[in-house]
Amino acid sequence: MSFCIAVAGKGGSGKTSITSLIIRYLKKNGTGSILAVDADPNANLGDSLGLSTKQTIGSVIGLFHEEKINIPAGMTKEAYLEYKFNQAIVESEGLDLIVMGRGEGPDCYCYPNLILREFTDTLSDNYTYIVMDNEAGMEHLSRRTTQNVDELFIISDHSVKGARTVARIRDLVSELKLTVKRQSVIINFVPTKLDSIIAEELDRLGIEPITIIPLDEEVYEYDLKLKPLLDLPDTSKAVRAINELMVKIL
Repeated sequence: MSFCIAVAGKGGSGKTSITSLIIRYLKKNGTGSILAVDADPNANLGDSLGLSTKQTIGSVIGLFHEEKINIPAGMTKEAYLEYKFNQAIVESEGLDLIVMGRGEGPDCYCYPNLILREFTDTLSDNYTYIVMDNEAGMEHLSRRTTQNVDELFIISDHSVKGARTVARIRDLVSELKLTVKRQSVIINFVPTKLDSIIAEELDRLGIEPITIIPLDEEVYEYDLKLKPLLDLPDTSKAVRAINELMVKIL
């Protein structure tokens, strides 16, 4: 069974960048095969990893509805759909990627979300790690996409609003009784040190961050130029912080 890491948080908190840096650590340290899961309908994890996506779970489902009359003789719908899902996996050395994408209609993500979770479960024995980048907010929690997780990283940017979003996500995980073995809070984009106002808010909410990620101009530059974050140098401030975090949790 694979070790599952999920990343959640408010929009703009840097979830995808942190997910990419976690994957960078796992890949560079040769700790085993990795399945990256982009569970955000606004998919951009592939760009951060330098992997090009041609199909998503959502697009496979859409095509399936159009092409189901062409299912080969002797093949069940379920077997055909699983075959198509496997074709949607982007493969690379030590790292594969699968993307949820959009749903069947405007703003409809529930069904592909469910299918993605079930398909990920079937793949879990094939990978040492599954690392999931979730959509902003808490919808993925209420739909139980983030389930059977070993480590849930809840990301906040350097703001009071971000801290309060973290608290709501933490409470929702408890309320829904999701299967999450451990939760850890990360404060991202910290300019020099944690502002005292934010520190007071975290204390009021009973939140103790596991780490603080410095504001890193190199991450911004790589994102701007669409360069894979996997290629960031070891000297990057964000890379160093994530590396120290991963040593701590694994």
